[in-house]
Amino acid sequence: MQPLRDMEIGVMFWAGRGAIEVVRELKALGVRCGQMGIPGGMELTPAVAADWKSALELGQFAVVTVFAAFNGEDYADAPTVARTVGFIPEATRAEREERMLAVSDFAAALGVGSIATHIGFVPEDESHPDYVAVRDLVRRVCDHAARHNQTFALETGQEPAPVLLRFFEDVARENLGINFDPANMIMYGTGDPIEALDVLQKHVISVHCKDGDWPAKGVEGALGVEYPLGEGKVGMERFLRKLKQIGYTGPLNIEREAEDSFVRLRDIRLGVELLERLRGQI
Repeated sequence: MQPLRDMEIGVMFWAGRGAIEVVRELKALGVRCGQMGIPGGMELTPAVAADWKSALELGQFAVVTVFAAFNGEDYADAPTVARTVGFIPEATRAEREERMLAVSDFAAALGVGSIATHIGFVPEDESHPDYVAVRDLVRRVCDHAARHNQTFALETGQEPAPVLLRFFEDVARENLGINFDPANMIMYGTGDPIEALDVLQKHVISVHCKDGDWPAKGVEGALGVEYPLGEGKVGMERFLRKLKQIGYTGPLNIEREAEDSFVRLRDIRLGVELLERLRGQI
């Protein structure tokens, strides 16, 4: 496979189905790289890793990040996210740490050099027990990933950029990075994504190209709505220009979370066309 180009267009996809089927679907979209999402219930056995490694090699498709999700996560609204997502819920913390390490091992078996996840709403109070526990957990994941020569990327959106930056600096691990999702900043109401990029730029190692709108005003705990690429409030042209300005050269991973597979694939195809056009203009 030829090396990836600067800002090559890719896709965020989920590995819950057969490897060969998924890779064929991805190739039909006209892309040759992306981020692999691992559902919480997916088996991570050596046999499953071998199937995926073979399918990816045959399809000449490069996975640039393996992204972990966890059983029991729910993104219905902000309070539900705070209660169920990532490493913040104490009841599932140990189990999810073990799962994250297994995802790191699985990614290593595929030859993938980066893992990522949502860690959940990090408290702003650095003395809060959840803050301390999650900070130390992230350090342990980083140390495990480092043994595979991997980076560990934290997804943006659930806290303002300065809060994430402070947490990032407190973790103090060289292989810690940020997976920047501009739509999440908008949909969680945590700040303008372009301004956030200015704050976090030197730590951004991967991105999602996703679009969305702000939460409804006056509705406590509401999240914003995702839209097809180019139809939300991110402003994809200014997003790509800012990425180029800060020196980002990695893949542009389109993420579309529509439950209907026809709608999802249609919107991704249109997103590929949009990014190809915009990339030629910046």
